Amino acid sequence: MSIVYLNGDYMPMEEARISPMDRGFLFGDGIYEVVPSYDGKLVGFAPHMKRMQVGLDAIEIQLHVDHQAWRYITNELIERNGGGDLGIYFHISRGADTKRHHAYPESIAPTIYAFAFEIPPAPIPRKDAATPYTVATEEDLRWKRCNIKSTALLGNVMHYQHGHSQGHNETLLYNQDGELTEAAACNVYVIKNGIVATPLLDYQKLPGITRLMLLEILRKDGSIAVQERVVTMKELENADEVWISSSSKEIAPVIEIDGKPVADGSIGDVWLAAQTLYSAHKFDF
Repeated sequence: MSIVYLNGDYMPMEEARISPMDRGFLFGDGIYEVVPSYDGKLVGFAPHMKRMQVGLDAIEIQLHVDHQAWRYITNELIERNGGGDLGIYFHISRGADTKRHHAYPESIAPTIYAFAFEIPPAPIPRKDAATPYTVATEEDLRWKRCNIKSTALLGNVMHYQHGHSQGHNETLLYNQDGELTEAAACNVYVIKNGIVATPLLDYQKLPGITRLMLLEILRKDGSIAVQERVVTMKELENADEVWISSSSKEIAPVIEIDGKPVADGSIGDVWLAAQTLYSAHKFDF
């Protein structure tokens, strides 16, 4: 039985009730985060909470994210759900109003919901243990505020479905200028001659926490060169390696794009070095 947190109380998931007038349900008016944990050890908790506060401020939900209070909720959910390898999902909507109206209502309390779910064991930095990914590509048709981790994910869901319906694991997105943006649920990296390039952050991309951690780890170590810049689809086509990253996947090697192999279609050495470093330092944040 899954125990969840809802507005100050812990309860079985089947007993959790949220009003149909909640603006998260009616408008997707909310912010969410997902924090992975392995045997109770959290990955990137502080930057996840910081990003959640940035998102809440961006859409003017009046809630202060108290890291200590959220860490307590996180630890309670891990303990009440038996521990192990769990993701913790946090969802804050603007709350329930008495009517459906587009303008932000005043004086309603946010709805705060969180639950734990099983995730696979932590990725092992070995080529024979890695999951190779295949992806499709598609023009990015989402809104121009993808930097906000909104619960309104229909655009991402539709792009993800584009790849999924073709038997792929993800969909890589590009803008009208032929520049790589991100994937439907991940950030993207293109590797050429040992250099890791990833698109600069702007309104077209979510500032991924795994991305933030990975770039900081690689730069601190210094053995792998990193660039944040415009990355073109031509570069994607000619890459030696391609990766995607997210909190649930960590760094995932892509071996095929639109049915064509990336380089020789095998997992690369730079991925192995990067995942090894990430595995060694992901609990430092």
